Amino acid sequence: MTPLVVCVVLVAAVTHASWNALAHHIRDQLVSFTLIAGGGALIGLALVPFTPLPAAGAWPYLLASAALHVAYYALLMKSFTLGDFGQTYPIARGTAPLVVTVLAAVFVGEVPDGRQLTGVAVACAGLTGLALWGARGKGAHRTALFAALATGLSIALYTVVDGVGVRASGTTLGYIAWLMVLEGLCIPAYALAVRRRALLPALRPHAARGLLGAALSVAAYALVLWAQTRAPLAPVAALRESSIIVGAAIGALFFKERFGGPRVAAAGLMVVGIGLMLHVA
Repeated sequence: MTPLVVCVVLVAAVTHASWNALAHHIRDQLVSFTLIAGGGALIGLALVPFTPLPAAGAWPYLLASAALHVAYYALLMKSFTLGDFGQTYPIARGTAPLVVTVLAAVFVGEVPDGRQLTGVAVACAGLTGLALWGARGKGAHRTALFAALATGLSIALYTVVDGVGVRASGTTLGYIAWLMVLEGLCIPAYALAVRRRALLPALRPHAARGLLGAALSVAAYALVLWAQTRAPLAPVAALRESSIIVGAAIGALFFKERFGGPRVAAAGLMVVGIGLMLHVA
């Protein structure tokens, strides 16, 4: 990983935590993700005429990724509805690089060395601490935990699919544009079918915040896709999850969520583990 790639992924991490915080802030999660997904589709449609068409070999990956992203949105909505941002966000994001490391080794041939494997083990310890802290008691907490873990698995799957797909596409911008179009129409269509005439009045008060979240979401993932064409998948995924610290700070500062010493220690372990997974050139 070159310094430029590292800087780009760190910017993507901050941007990603920010759009997730905007999504969490809108209490009606179907409204929130309708605006974010629909806004992303509009941005994709605006980009399509000005970007090259992805190569034929990339389209199976685009379709698979779109389906995985829809599942990711659904699981993230459930996580945010049931759990604290300061807990569900770190678990969802922290799970992903661990799974990506395994998937990249099996399917892409990017095998981690001993230092990276140590990083995986340390990050796993931190993830376990985050998962256990606050997961006691109410069933909603346990459900939020499982939803966050499933969200992390979906992130890992689409990260690997997109890592291979964007390399086959020949165009990062063309790939992200079509991905936003394909994935972005499903949730608004579902919301319209469920809410019908009540949908538009529900969207209006949150339109500016939701569309800002959409723009941040597209920018964050476009940066990550570019980085995946320049570096191995596992370290990019690991560095991207430095957004965990940003998410934790946002949860404490803006949502007044108690993070506490155990969560600080667990998040710190995860960051140390992620750092061990990195090799910066």
